[in-house]
Amino acid sequence: MPLRAKVTNPAFRASASMSTAPEIPKELPGDEPDDVLFNSIYGLRSIELNRPKKLNSLNGSMARKIFPRLKEWEKSHLANIILISGAGEKALCAGGDVAALALQNEKGLEGQRQSTDFFGLEYRLDHTIATYSKPVISFMDGITMGGGVGLSMHAPFRIATEKTVFAMPETTIGFFPDVGGSFFLPRLDGETGTYLALTSERLNGVQALYSGIATHYLHSSVLSNMTQRLAELVFPDNVSLPERLNIVNKTMAEFSLGLPSLQEEPILLAGGLRSAIDRCFKFNTVEEIFQALESETEHKEWAQKTLETLSIRSPTSLKVTLRQLRLGKKWSITETFQREYEIAANFMRHPDFVEGVKARLMSKPPRQANWQPATLAEVSNEMVDAFFTIPEGETRLPLLSEGDYNRYPHARFSLPSEAQIEKFVRSNGQGQNQVIQEFVGQYNHKEGVREKVSEVLARRTQSTAQGLRWVE
Repeated sequence: MPLRAKVTNPAFRASASMSTAPEIPKELPGDEPDDVLFNSIYGLRSIELNRPKKLNSLNGSMARKIFPRLKEWEKSHLANIILISGAGEKALCAGGDVAALALQNEKGLEGQRQSTDFFGLEYRLDHTIATYSKPVISFMDGITMGGGVGLSMHAPFRIATEKTVFAMPETTIGFFPDVGGSFFLPRLDGETGTYLALTSERLNGVQALYSGIATHYLHSSVLSNMTQRLAELVFPDNVSLPERLNIVNKTMAEFSLGLPSLQEEPILLAGGLRSAIDRCFKFNTVEEIFQALESETEHKEWAQKTLETLSIRSPTSLKVTLRQLRLGKKWSITETFQREYEIAANFMRHPDFVEGVKARLMSKPPRQANWQPATLAEVSNEMVDAFFTIPEGETRLPLLSEGDYNRYPHARFSLPSEAQIEKFVRSNGQGQNQVIQEFVGQYNHKEGVREKVSEVLARRTQSTAQGLRWVE
């Protein structure tokens, strides 16, 4: 499978003109009242998604309310920190309101256009958060999937709790892992992003921290007190954004009650399983991934279960998603959302989305979807190419912020990546304990660093007389 869509389009060239920047979205007649609650506590501004009966699933009404507040707070000297949370005990946000979109799509081209407009609105919101000029914190307390991940993943601080359930379940409904998944999934360690994207595997609680999805792990019982403490922080006018972020980071660390022990909750994507994930999901075609899973001998039971999982996913979704992840490694955060908008538009016109949502989310009990095409062999490269092009004469999705980057500027608040650990091991002839202590010191004794570095060293290095040697 080619790593670049065969059809190039001038709308995606770096020099291509953007369409005029859109106005800040405003509420429309008929938008639900009180589906988002806003609050000000000293210097803290909170956004609480308030549809608990629908697990706070995101819709256009909510996005239109959030936009003006974010823009207003960005200009305000009184607003120091932005906090995103969800009402109720169960979820931050279980995703976009895809059931409503599927019903809309059945109305034909006009309905499909309206659904596509929703994704444009959602992606503009996610991009605004990703490039925001003030500290943003997301409480991933409870179910955090799809659209909820978009509101969280691009924030500098993402708090997992014992109730966190993370997943990108889009391939189960004939869609693709959007909301910036093209950006953050390929940048996770090894092939974990590919694995999570194609299988929709869930990460619970502290696993979100170990995998790089969350930046911190706190018990849900401390969130209220921590919120109050954050509200009381005062930043002098001349303090830069990086320093503000450092102050917030140190303040949050004060509220940690520790991580679950590894005996209680061992790292899930670790050891031999993690090696098998990298081994099987490193390929650039879905067919090769299937073959690798069929040939897997060390983790045969896991490979068989994974094959069964993938075999009931939309073949189109699997192929588009894999292409998206391979291309997304090179996309900036801005290009990510512009590309994903076009991919989403194509899926709104594709039969698998309506069929997938109806089969998995609206049928009682859920049933197996009838995908079109039904097999991987029927999904050609040309069909996949079409998802990555803009119709001639159209321009890229205009965004509300000019900020852009190729790497998260706030990645230092997460646990060290495997690539960082590899670089250090290769350039320093040190033993295991020395390497661990070096990272623990660099990260100011951040919880999870010792466990993460120890796991990577155990899996990827050998001890020699000259120190640790990285194993390919």
